Amino acid sequence: MNYISKRNRIALVYVILLTIGIAYVPRIIGLLDSEKSEVLVSDAEISEIKSRITKYKSSKKKYNKSFFEKKSRYSLPPAKFNPNNYLKTDWMNLGLSEKQANVVLKFTARGIYTNEELQQVFVIPDELFELIKDSTFYTVKPSFDRKIETPKKEQTKKILSVEINAASADELMKVNGIGPAFAKWIIDYRTKLGGFNRKEQLMEVWKVDVEKYALIETFINVDPSLIKPIKLNSVSAEELKSHPYLNWNKANSIIKIRDKKGGYKSILEIKESVLIDEECFENLKPYLSL
Repeated sequence: MNYISKRNRIALVYVILLTIGIAYVPRIIGLLDSEKSEVLVSDAEISEIKSRITKYKSSKKKYNKSFFEKKSRYSLPPAKFNPNNYLKTDWMNLGLSEKQANVVLKFTARGIYTNEELQQVFVIPDELFELIKDSTFYTVKPSFDRKIETPKKEQTKKILSVEINAASADELMKVNGIGPAFAKWIIDYRTKLGGFNRKEQLMEVWKVDVEKYALIETFINVDPSLIKPIKLNSVSAEELKSHPYLNWNKANSIIKIRDKKGGYKSILEIKESVLIDEECFENLKPYLSL
């Protein structure tokens, strides 16, 4: 019988343990990983993860849509209101410019009694009207007609109809309610515009209020064919800015776009300027040509 020393026996034990470790430890680790994987990807958790992903995508889509949606410049009224009682600041809070609000006040000064009449106020855009039409209320229209008294000296004038784009100062003064000052202001504004496109533009003339307009509009005719158009492809920025519906920034942007294009092929192309909104374009359109 061969004698094995104590040292050799210890070494033999280490070899046996090492062999067992090499054979079984990877299996034990694999079993533990398998059990752990089953816990991490259980059916319940997979369902929960899918649900959270769906909710995240849905909320992200809604957020992105609302983020990129173009915000309307017009606002809903805070409560029901009578348009006849609204002040300038109230109309401006709804989104109108100061100039638009002043025109609306000229109409409400003589009384508005239905939404149909409100819609006829030409400076109120359709978008704003749709927002406010369900929030308006009105008082009953008086049964009597309000008469506008004219000075006795003007009652002797001969009442006639004049074409406002061709009338001289003397011809304008033959209309009841138009004296030398108003005739001059009308002609000055007509020159700046290039001609009137509609009667309501008279209320843009200095000191022509609702009462004055009501007095003279029956005796005024407008022929838009007499308008002197602005030639977009040859006008300078300096000339363009003098138009009542433009300023230097808008005029300059129109000219820059023209120079970049090498000339306009359509009037619609001025809307490529971020400064020319739909309202500005509609006001300008009758005065532009190529």
